[in-house]
Amino acid sequence: QVQLVESGGGLVHPGGSLRLSCAASGVIFGILDMAWYRQAPGKQRDLVALITDIGGEKYVDSVKGRFTISRDNDKKTVTLQMNSLKPEDTAVYFCNAGVNIGYGRFHDAWGQGTQVTVA
Repeated sequence: QVQLVESGGGLVHPGGSLRLSCAASGVIFGILDMAWYRQAPGKQRDLVALITDIGGEKYVDSVKGRFTISRDNDKKTVTLQMNSLKPEDTAVYFCNAGVNIGYGRFHDAWGQGTQVTVA
């Protein structure tokens, strides 16, 4: 069983910064893409940033230049550094990872979510 545990959410004023972290644990033979999604009240869950297993990065246009995603493959962690935060960044942020669980099987793992409030 694979678990993703997020940390680092909270309340911050506009223009401030937060750093989200996510750690994977369990039976893991490898991790492919790792990503952060967010879901605001009454809206769908949307991709914010993604990083591939070889370090390729992708961002939604609204966060380009403000957010940075990174990962540590040895520690099985992914981090989202969020700068210049805006009220519209307020949402629950979810960690996601494509995990190789062995025997040719892959699991799409999700964290429980962490609240980010910019006000």
